[in-house]
Amino acid sequence: MENEIKKIVLAYSGGLDTSVILSWLKETYKCPVVAYAADLGQGEELDGIQKKALETGADEVIVEDLKEEFVRDYVWPAMRANAIYESTYLLGTSLARPLIAKRQIMAARKTGANAVSHGATGKGNDQVRFEFAYMALEPDMKIIAPWREWQFKGREDLIDYARARNIPVPVTKEKPYSSDRNLLHISFEGGILEDTWNEPPEDMFAMSVSPQNAPDKTTTIEIEFINGNPVAVDAVQMSPAVLLAHLNLIGGQNGIGRVDMVENRYVGMKSRGVYETPGGTIIRTAHIALQTITIDREVMHLRDSLIPKYSEIIYYGYWFSPEREMLQKMFDDTEKNVSGIVRLKIYKGNCMVVGTKSSSSLYHSDFATFEDDQVYNQKDAEGFIRLNGLRLKIASILKQGCR
Repeated sequence: MENEIKKIVLAYSGGLDTSVILSWLKETYKCPVVAYAADLGQGEELDGIQKKALETGADEVIVEDLKEEFVRDYVWPAMRANAIYESTYLLGTSLARPLIAKRQIMAARKTGANAVSHGATGKGNDQVRFEFAYMALEPDMKIIAPWREWQFKGREDLIDYARARNIPVPVTKEKPYSSDRNLLHISFEGGILEDTWNEPPEDMFAMSVSPQNAPDKTTTIEIEFINGNPVAVDAVQMSPAVLLAHLNLIGGQNGIGRVDMVENRYVGMKSRGVYETPGGTIIRTAHIALQTITIDREVMHLRDSLIPKYSEIIYYGYWFSPEREMLQKMFDDTEKNVSGIVRLKIYKGNCMVVGTKSSSSLYHSDFATFEDDQVYNQKDAEGFIRLNGLRLKIASILKQGCR
């Protein structure tokens, strides 16, 4: 049959959801399933993933190291745009999904699969992010979303299913946290976190110490940028993935980058998420500081007004959309002079800029000084103020005349 599912490529993490989905796909569609795992910096979470997938029923397992591609082609573009969703979230999961989906589609083409599947729930954002990417990259590919098809109601049902089939799971009914980790961040949701009055337990955090337990000394670092991209820390050149991992270590040791927020999901409901983004927080702070001396005022104000929209586009799953690509070109054009070095002091959860320098700097102390200079006539300010304040003066005169 033309619509028959012949082979499926599953975005596989080895966690509870995708382990159950792998087995369920085999039972339901009775066809080969390829487990596709993307290494985006999950670390030990990927240990033994190939063996586990095969034991769970996968006919083939593909594990790809995408750390450099992830940071270079997804994290850095977002950082160049200062992307942040609802003034708080640095989009760690949102940036990872389009890359996984892209590589999943490539794996499907390579293996002859005509369907792809993911483990995102029917209530979350990830289903949209995966499926928008599939549609943009391979419109004829069939999409299977088990959470929208099966009868399981929640993760406790999945745990029962997994135990009945001897599938090892990383969570229990007593501690059912859902987490997603990559080089940019780790996120937590579910369980005790669903009550917004409950403080996240300290033993939950994986990338950072609490600010209270951070060292009682300041760490000073210097980050070099070229065209808006960080390229070196303390004069040591590093690849994108290595640099981000290095700053994750420094930031995590000093309690940087913890976020606890209630965000607005694209599907229409609010959701609480707890995030750790140590290296990304440091980079964004440094990048914004360098922009202040290298970007023209009106260009900066205009581009900053578009950051919420750009961030929303990524959060909603439109990475491969024409509007994201258009905005990306605009943001990247503003970055052509964002090159220089930023010095920061890091201390107990605080990331403080203490120095900036750039050969492209628009700031010159000779112009900004309160002492005598050759480019600014203070008498000119009188006409400037009169003209720019004229509308306020006229409004007041008319208002008084109506009394």
